[in-house]
Amino acid sequence: MSLLLLVVSALHILILILLFVATLDKSWWTLPGKESLNLWYDCTWNNENKTWACSNVSENGWLKAVQVLMVLSLILCCLSFILFMFQLYTMRRGGLFYATGLCQLCTSVAVFTGALIYAIHVEEILAKHPRGGSFGYCFALAWVAFPLALVSGIIYIHLRKRE
Repeated sequence: MSLLLLVVSALHILILILLFVATLDKSWWTLPGKESLNLWYDCTWNNENKTWACSNVSENGWLKAVQVLMVLSLILCCLSFILFMFQLYTMRRGGLFYATGLCQLCTSVAVFTGALIYAIHVEEILAKHPRGGSFGYCFALAWVAFPLALVSGIIYIHLRKRE
């Protein structure tokens, strides 16, 4: 049982790390010149004066939705980990981790929805940037976090506390 708890906790911490990097790091979209854009700032390299030119991201409603959903997924994932630890030490023997599992499933839905919106509306979100480029590693990390959070939520729902 302790090995299972260790694995579930390690999986949850891995999901948290993936979500933090995906939400806060700088590579949701990679431009052709190896410059990258994130959810919060557009930073491009200015060759004339050899500096980075940073500005706020566009006021696109779809991008705002992605920002909200990714932050929501982080909050839900943190909440579910805290809830898991609380239930682990206070719940009676034989109890199920329904609340933790439901919270983690909501994390999965939030990540899925945010990444899907970004994938579908990327041309609208990046309208002021030159054509071309590809999705960055943060976008890929969000897609990796989605199935892991889904599996984690299902495991929590079926996990029963034992002595």
